[in-house]
Amino acid sequence: MRRTTKIYGVPIDIVNLEGAFEYFKQLLDRAGFSFICTPNTEIVMSARDDDELKNVLKTSDMNIPDGIGLIIASKLHKLGLIERVTGIDLMGEIFEFCDYSRKSIYILGGKPGVAERAVENIKEKYLNIDIKGYRDGYFNEEDEDKIIDKINDISPDVLFVCLGSPKQEKWIYKHRRNLKVKVAMGVGGSVDIWAGTAKRAPRIFIILGLEWLYRLIKEPWRIKRMMNLPKFMLQVLRSKDITN
Repeated sequence: MRRTTKIYGVPIDIVNLEGAFEYFKQLLDRAGFSFICTPNTEIVMSARDDDELKNVLKTSDMNIPDGIGLIIASKLHKLGLIERVTGIDLMGEIFEFCDYSRKSIYILGGKPGVAERAVENIKEKYLNIDIKGYRDGYFNEEDEDKIIDKINDISPDVLFVCLGSPKQEKWIYKHRRNLKVKVAMGVGGSVDIWAGTAKRAPRIFIILGLEWLYRLIKEPWRIKRMMNLPKFMLQVLRSKDITN
C-alpha cells in the first residue's frame, strides 16, 4: 500500500530505502508502465511555478524524498517522512536486484561518452547484469521517436533517464504511453557518478545531510541553484501548512 504526504502540493512517498526498493519491485511486477521520480527541495520549489512539472509529479508512481530539506520540513510539520532516500542509492539497489534476477536495464542521458563509461563500471561491479544498451542525452526532439523505437526493440525492464530535472521527468511523462519498459526512473547526475566523471560526497557529508554543501564547494557555479534550499527552509518556517 502506497503512503504519501504532500509538500507544497507535491506527493512525496513515506518510505525508507528498503521500502522504496520493495515498492519498486511491486511496480516491476505490475502490468503496464510505471515511473519513479526523485524530487528534492529544488524540484519541489520549481514545481510551485511549473504546473507541467507538478502534474508529472502528481502522476508518477513513486516520488522518493531525495532531499534533506524535505525531511527537515516533514519533521517541523509532522508529515511523517522517515528518511532521505537518494536516487543513486535506490539505483544501486536496483542494479543489485537486476544482477541476480536477470532483469535488464537501459541508460539514457549524460554527455557523450559518459553513459558508456558508466556502463563499463556497472558491469565491472555487477558481473551478471543485463545492460541492453545506452545513449547519451544530446539529442533533438526530432530524434526522440527513433530513440524510443530503439529502446522498445530491445525492451529493457528498467529505463534510467539521466537528463537532469525537470527535463527527465517531463520526457518520461511525455513518452509514458509509447515506452515498452516496465519501470522508468529519472536519476539526473547519477550517471556521472557511475562514470567516475563526478564524485559523490564523503560519507560524513551524507550522514549529516550536507551533501548539498559538498557539491557547492566542488561546483561553486551552482550557488544560484543551491539558494533554493535556504529559500525553501525559510518558507517552511513561515508557513503554517506546507501541504498545499
